[in-house]
Order: sequence, then structure tokens, then C-alpha cells
Amino acid sequence: MNKLRTIIRLYEEQTGLKTIAALSRTSRNTVKKYVRKWNSLGMSYEIFQQKSDSELYELFCVPEASKVSNPRLEELDRLMPEICKALSKKGMTTLQQWDKYRAVHPDGYGLTQFRLAIQRYRKIAHPSMRMEHKAGDKMFVDYCGDKLWIYPYNEPPRQVEVFVSVLGCSLLTYVEATNSQSKEDFISACENAFYYYGGVPQAVVPDNLKAAVSKAGRHESVLNEEFERFAEHYGVTVFPARVRKPKDKALVENAVKLTYKDIYTKLESLHCPDLQSLNAAIRSALELHNNGTLTGRNYSRRTYFEDIERDALGSLNPLRYQVKKQVSATVGKDGYIRLREDAHFYSVPHTYIGRKLTIRYTSSDVEVFDNYTLVTRHTRNRMEFKHTTNPEHLCPGHKAILEWSPETFLKEASEVHEDVELYIRKILEEKRYADQANKTCSGILGLARKVGPMRLAAACRLAASYGRYSFLEVQDILKTKSEIIELPEETADIPDHENIRGKEYYE
Repeated sequence: MNKLRTIIRLYEEQTGLKTIAALSRTSRNTVKKYVRKWNSLGMSYEIFQQKSDSELYELFCVPEASKVSNPRLEELDRLMPEICKALSKKGMTTLQQWDKYRAVHPDGYGLTQFRLAIQRYRKIAHPSMRMEHKAGDKMFVDYCGDKLWIYPYNEPPRQVEVFVSVLGCSLLTYVEATNSQSKEDFISACENAFYYYGGVPQAVVPDNLKAAVSKAGRHESVLNEEFERFAEHYGVTVFPARVRKPKDKALVENAVKLTYKDIYTKLESLHCPDLQSLNAAIRSALELHNNGTLTGRNYSRRTYFEDIERDALGSLNPLRYQVKKQVSATVGKDGYIRLREDAHFYSVPHTYIGRKLTIRYTSSDVEVFDNYTLVTRHTRNRMEFKHTTNPEHLCPGHKAILEWSPETFLKEASEVHEDVELYIRKILEEKRYADQANKTCSGILGLARKVGPMRLAAACRLAASYGRYSFLEVQDILKTKSEIIELPEETADIPDHENIRGKEYYE
């Protein structure tokens, strides 16, 4: 527009067209065009000087034809919202929409111009918003579409998933190979990313995979309970991207592309036998990626992270998160509940027999809940068809049997009477089978509650005098009340005499 103003000023000063072209460094044909347009406007030079650049552009540079209305284009623009809405349906194509358009408007645009019109409308109707990411604000996570391979020894090769995360501010990237996209592997990868960064962001932005989101929504999604507990453990917010809106996580989408370029290409010749060796190779390539200088800048992702974002991250929870699984089971008649995955049984208080309870378990612990009330907790045991028992859960009768031991019986017998203690000790010495001895001792000591300690002590003395050590012997003495018979005192030894016949006489 400065050249235009110069051309018109010189023309008004009656300068020749050839001189004007030389002074303005413009071709004579261009000068002639502007002069011709100036003469057709009939405008005074004072008004011309007051015009802005945009107004002069409209007057001198915009062709007249463009100002003429185009009914065909206006009609197509009017139809664009309906056409783009129909194209969002599954299976719909631009060719099908163009056929419908031409059926109603035979003189309408061709297929190429129709598609260009759709592209122009989408760019205007759905522009990309420029987002400024604050330090420590968001971590974007996703899985690569293309998988990697591992080659186990004596096994066929298999594919593994590749997890990618990136911090919004510094673009520091973390990449890890996992067995699957299950919630256990996904949570573990997110946790490893936190430890790689040395802190936690304020929010995690995942895709709508099932490991993170149970039910996707436009404004608010229902999170997977396990992933929600993981986020609570580290004090972060989960902010899922919208369905089919890759621009919501454009940074990680770009990080996936860079992963293909900077990491996948360096692993092509490797045949790693397991995940550990594959991840070690990935980590080496990842460090080169993060420490490389960014295009058009004089710093790397790692440098920018250390300078700006590291201090903005939240502190890590000192305890690693353990994934909790949850199942329901019914307590058996014996007071044990079965964890089906391990085929192992755990005791619960006997008052819950027959109740349906919830088992929540990790790799190390097993917790049993009645609704939200914790019933008991055990250390996880993976031995099949074995029982883990807490003695406090047993009913009094079962608990007493579990507590049977020689020491227990001797202590209880000593509290009754010393003769009873001697009798019990003799039983424990003579009985070769421990369970049989325990049962006999329990029965004898139980008689003290029925007949009293004195009668039981007398019965034990009488049975011991016969050399009979059994429950039935003591029981019979008490039934017949034989314990009241006084035992004869021991007499002094009789001296030898020729008139006394010994036992040999009767042989």
C-alpha cells in the first residue's frame, strides 16, 4: 500500500508514468492499472490520504468479480453443516454425500470442489486451539499403535504393547514395553513414569481405554475404580480425553510418532528375549531422544525439564501402589473363605459362616470385607488347597482344640490337684499317639467341672494304684463312687522266719 500511495501522489503531481514506475520500482503496466482505477473512482486526493490500508486494498486490489454474489457457492455453504453432520456417521463417505447433493442440485459443483469445500468448512468450524501447558500441570499417556516383538528362548516370538507418556510443559518423554494394556500393566507403567520423572503432575490425561475409563462421557467420564484408587494414592487427578478427539492429547500423539522415528528404528536389529532386556534397550534410545536438541531451539527436553518443570512436580508417595483385585465368595461351614485364583482358603470370624463377603487382594495381602467393613486381613499364600488360620476366628470349642499341648494339659491339671497332674503326666508318657493322649487328657480334665477337683483327684489316685491310665477308668471310678474307698496303708517289711511260707510254697 505504500507503493500505491507513492504512485497516486506522483500522479497527482503530474509526474510521467515512466518516471512514476522508476521512482516506485514498479512496472509501467502496474502503474497504468492503478492510475486507471484511480481515475474511475472520482475521489479527491485528500479523501484518498485519509483511507486506511485495508480500505485502499478493497478499492484497488480486490477484483470486482469477487464482490458479485455466487448463488451456487452460497447454497453449498448453507448445506455444509448438514453434510458434515452426516459424514460423522459410521460408513458415510463424501462420495455418497456428493451424489445426494448432485441429485438435488444438478448444476452444482464437481466432486473435487465439493471435497475442498468440506475441508474449508471444517477448518473454519473446528479450528485448533493453542494450549499453553504450565510446568507440572499434565502428563499425557497413550499406547503406540504399532507393537514391538520379543523372542523368548524355545518359544515363538510374541508382540508386546508400548506405553508412552509426555509432560505437557517440557515434553520430557517416557517409553516402556508392557505385556498388555490391562489395568495392572497400565497402572504399573504410569507409576514407572512418575518415578522416571521424579515426581507427580497435577493431572494425568489418558485415552479412553478400559484400564482407565469404565464409561466415557463428553463432559465427565466414569473412571475405572482401580485406576481411580491409583490416582488417589499419588494425589493426582485423572482427566480423560474426549472420545475420538485426538487433539485433546496432541502432545502424546506427536510423542508416539517420534517414538517410531527415534526409538523403533534403533531396535529393528535387536531380538530381545524378554521385557527386561527390551526395556533396557528402549531406555538407552530414550535418553538419546530426551537429551537431543529440539529443532529450532538451543536446549533439549531434559535440560528444559531440569530447569523449569522438575521443581513444579508433586512429591512421590514413598509406598508403591499395589493393584487390588476384587471378588465375592461365601464363607463355608468350616469358617474359611476361598480365594479362587490361588485355590487357597483363609479363615474369617465364625460369626460370618454362610455370609457372602468381598475379597480384595494384592500381590502380598488379602483383605475380606462385609460391604465396607474390614472383617479380617491375611498375608497372601499361593499354596493350593491349603488353609491360613487366625486362631481368633475360631469358635471357643475349636480354639480350645487348637490350643491342645502337653504343657497346656499339665498346667490345667496342676490347677486342679497335684495328684491329677501326676496322672495326666503319666498318660502323656504312656500314650504313643499324641492326638489320642490329648483327647484322653481333655476328657479327664473336663470331669473336674462335673464332679469337682477333690473327687477327680481321689479317682486319679485310685486308678493310678491299679496302674490303669485311661479316661474310661477314671469315669467308671466316679460313676461307682469307688474313689471314696480308702487305700490301705503300706505295712512294714516282715522279717524272714522258718514258720512263714513264701510264694514258693504255692507253686
